[in-house]
Amino acid sequence: MKKILKLFQPLLLLNIKYPFLVLGVSLVLAALGAYYSLQLKVDTDIAHLLPRDNPNVLALEQLKETVGGETEMQVAINSPSFEANKRFAEDLIPKTLELFYPRYNDRYFKRAEFRKDTELIKDNALYLASDQELDDIIDWLQEEIDDARDEANPFLLDFEEDEEEEPQEDKAGDFKESYDILVPSEYPVNKDSTVMVVKFFPTGSKSDIQYLEDMFVAYDSLLASMDAASYHPEMQVQFGGRLKRHLEELTSIMKDVLGSFASGISSVILLVMLYFFIKKYIHYRRGEDKGHTIWDHIIRIPIPVLVIGVPLIMSLVWTFGITYFYLGMLNTMTSVLFVILFGLGIDYGIHYYARYIELRSSGLGVEEAIMTTNNKTGEAIFVSAFTTAAALYVLMFADFRGFSEFGFISGTGIMLALFAMLYVLPSILVIFEKFNWVLFTESNGNKHIFAEKRFPFTKITFITGLVLSALVIGYSGNLSFEYDFGKLEPKFPEYEKFRNVARQAEDSNKRNPAYIIADSDEEVESLVDVLNAKMEADTASPTILSVEALQDRFPSSEEEEQAKLKKIAEVRKLLNSTFIRNRQDEDLDKLRRASQTTEPLTIEQIPDYLKSRFVTKDGEIGRFVIVYPSIGLSDGRNSIAFKDDIAAVQIDNGNKTYYAASTSIVAASMLDLMRTESPYMVGATFIIIYLFMIFTFRSFRWSVISMLPLTVGLLWLFGIMMLFDLQFNFYNLVVLPAILGIGEDSGVHLAHRYREEGKNSMWEVLSSTGQHITMGSITTMLGFAGLLFTAHPGLQSLGLMAVIGIGMTLLTSLTFLPALIQWLEDKDWIRY
Repeated sequence: MKKILKLFQPLLLLNIKYPFLVLGVSLVLAALGAYYSLQLKVDTDIAHLLPRDNPNVLALEQLKETVGGETEMQVAINSPSFEANKRFAEDLIPKTLELFYPRYNDRYFKRAEFRKDTELIKDNALYLASDQELDDIIDWLQEEIDDARDEANPFLLDFEEDEEEEPQEDKAGDFKESYDILVPSEYPVNKDSTVMVVKFFPTGSKSDIQYLEDMFVAYDSLLASMDAASYHPEMQVQFGGRLKRHLEELTSIMKDVLGSFASGISSVILLVMLYFFIKKYIHYRRGEDKGHTIWDHIIRIPIPVLVIGVPLIMSLVWTFGITYFYLGMLNTMTSVLFVILFGLGIDYGIHYYARYIELRSSGLGVEEAIMTTNNKTGEAIFVSAFTTAAALYVLMFADFRGFSEFGFISGTGIMLALFAMLYVLPSILVIFEKFNWVLFTESNGNKHIFAEKRFPFTKITFITGLVLSALVIGYSGNLSFEYDFGKLEPKFPEYEKFRNVARQAEDSNKRNPAYIIADSDEEVESLVDVLNAKMEADTASPTILSVEALQDRFPSSEEEEQAKLKKIAEVRKLLNSTFIRNRQDEDLDKLRRASQTTEPLTIEQIPDYLKSRFVTKDGEIGRFVIVYPSIGLSDGRNSIAFKDDIAAVQIDNGNKTYYAASTSIVAASMLDLMRTESPYMVGATFIIIYLFMIFTFRSFRWSVISMLPLTVGLLWLFGIMMLFDLQFNFYNLVVLPAILGIGEDSGVHLAHRYREEGKNSMWEVLSSTGQHITMGSITTMLGFAGLLFTAHPGLQSLGLMAVIGIGMTLLTSLTFLPALIQWLEDKDWIRY
């Protein structure tokens, strides 16, 4: 490390000789970085956290290109009067479609979905029944005829009438369910017709935030102008749905970013100012600073923040400027890295500035103090930053982009913060010294006041640390993972309230389908057969509720048309049997009307509400297979089980594989990938850190000593998680390798300073470097603590784990490590 620092020494001398030039160039680069940083947007699409070549991600992109990926806006109309609701909806639709957006020079909405024309389907429902459903209907009708014939026979004796009858399978049950889907209510209403829902499809993209904001403002004004109470005194009209939730989510994330930035940075700045002011005030009260008044110190309170903060802000805008060119976007996890890196990077500035002030107080000149700080503390900072950055850069090898992008941005931010502190901060010190803005006190010669003082309670502290660590290892099996996605997503009460109202008018409880796009109609049928076989075979823990394809219902050839018409004719013949012809039965009445088809139907005759799910954005009939889950997918374990069943479907004896597309499958793949990669990322981080320790200290003993606070602190973190029932999740797992790199800093600084000062110097090291690492760790914790005040539970858990983890590594560095070194000193087992 000394050789690397020596290599960059000309740049340090440039800071001393030409400070205004160095600062000017740095500010110009910072301005460029700031410009491109402001171009970054936040991408909340979880599909973009998986590798771009993931087959399910590719399938989802293909689905969006084929279908269009529309997200509708819903309007819920609620009043006791169905007629009033209908009248309002019919007046609302044309006015909505006329809303004009000047920015696009187009209308806000391109179409509406309201009334369903069901008359044709009621007369021809059997034409859209599957072959299996038709066969079951024929069998059911034949059984009904046989039963009626037996009942009409006066000479038939039933010798088993006293025996308990076993429940009979309803062979027409599947068609009854399908009929309710094929022939829904004419209007989208709930059971008592008091809630009616209208859907509108926007012309703009949901990623255009300004468009969404303008659209909702315009729509709010439209609803207000229509005066719903004039249609019915009790009428209430709400609008929302997934489109509005998407805007609320993006807005919430931006508020969280700004809020965590404001709270985290302001608290860090305040702490730094107070720390350096209090140190100087203590010297002033002791009478060690006779050349300045208390007001001289007060008016210079902001100086440490400027000295440390200016190069830190430069490094941050450089980092995110580079991120713009390398990644182009931020994700939910990386969107808060600005405040986190602020807390991390300021650590190096605190160490540098504090050591510089100590050296100036000891009588060194400006240039000599800068050179000495760079050679001594600079080496510890260099090791610390390189170790942290290397630990974070390890994440870039992960396929999970939540890991890799977090690792790239944070690792780059650490390295640029290191560069700014070592080779920009000195120029600011030189400039401020020219204007006498940096105050320090002359040392009173008591440097070694703690030289003979031992660290107390050595054995108790050391043994307690080992015992607690052993207990955590023993109970580590109680650590758990949070699989419920719902608990990790922010809550939007307005959206939840609207959804509860709008769902009352839904035709079906089938949700979260997965799509498979086939290459031919024949392969659609093969996929349906394979999935149906899987659904019937998986009786232990079924994940498939139903499989649908238009080709499975609508004949695609003349031969298939004639075969279906023949079966429908057989149904009509059975319905005309003398034994059931005059029976009054709701199911039979539906079948009598549904079996009127005598000629093939054309696809144009099929209502849009039925074929819209199977139509491409170009208006053609797509080769889609739709798979509905039978389980709730908010639980990650259910999502993984559903993914395992249908994510990859093989046909043609395994010669061809199709991949299912849905956000739920992508989320399950992401969770699976993260669970797989996390142990490797943590293990690789540990190895990288240890190799850096070996390289730095050139000593096996000191590399182990410097690693112990990290290891013990991590175990104590796990212990606190078990005590307070905190769980791992796919947000906070991202920060675990980062905690390793950050937590190692404290041990590195203490070990370096102790080796520099020599034997019996632990109290002196703690009184100086101990204060600095405490300040550095607290500022880092404050950077993460800003996440605790966000509305996003996942980000809150990330911040909480980081705060506890860094706090535990700091605690072990200030207690366990000094106790260990003192014990080794007492045994004369330590070497320098």
